[in-house]
Amino acid sequence: MDESVTEWLNDMANGKLNEEDVERSLRYAKELEKGLAKIRTYSQGVSIFGSARLPQDGKWCKLARELGYKLAQNGHPVITGGGPSIMEAANRGAYEAGGRSIGLNIQLQHEQHLNPYVTDEMEFHYFFARKVMLTMSSKVYVYFPGGFGTLDEFSEILLLMQEGKMPKMPMFLIGKSFWKPIDRWFESKLQKSFKTINPADRKIYKITDDIDEVVKAANKIGHRSIYDNLYNNHKSNSPYQHI
Repeated sequence: MDESVTEWLNDMANGKLNEEDVERSLRYAKELEKGLAKIRTYSQGVSIFGSARLPQDGKWCKLARELGYKLAQNGHPVITGGGPSIMEAANRGAYEAGGRSIGLNIQLQHEQHLNPYVTDEMEFHYFFARKVMLTMSSKVYVYFPGGFGTLDEFSEILLLMQEGKMPKMPMFLIGKSFWKPIDRWFESKLQKSFKTINPADRKIYKITDDIDEVVKAANKIGHRSIYDNLYNNHKSNSPYQHI
């Protein structure tokens, strides 16, 4: 038995974990287990992030739908958070191309509901478990304009790559008008004024308006077996080696 599991059982037996903590940790483990089982049913694809509030007839949703279509045409699963707006548009494009259209949904207080264009779906309660699956599902990461949730998803994967917790994979920020001001703030405040990031950190991602760059990056990596996840054997200098 894995040492961490043995330690967890010992802590439970010795009263270091109360009943509520045991139940909570089991809920965490169950959601992670279900999520990992789900993503092992398809090869790694392209995760597309973005706002749940932008109109379907707007520029960004139209572009997300076109990207989803092109990715599916090239045989790449399209993975989103399963909700409306950018997520729905990307799923719809993949669905219309006859591809694998995956929605990893979560119930929110306001706008989140599962869109009708997914071929595979899973409902999450915990944000952290959902983000693990959105990360492990993918070989390329794409961020359209969005709000706090999109920025959270962007910064978390950016940090994992920066710190070597996962390999540096293609990361695209779609929409120069939206992302360039944020990048300039990163440069002026974080990089130059406060020196809290290095210049190389801003090279992890690419800001573009050209969705064909995303398709080319996915094609370059190719189509991997569902049993051959890019992150399975990733190692860093940290004792915590895996996402």
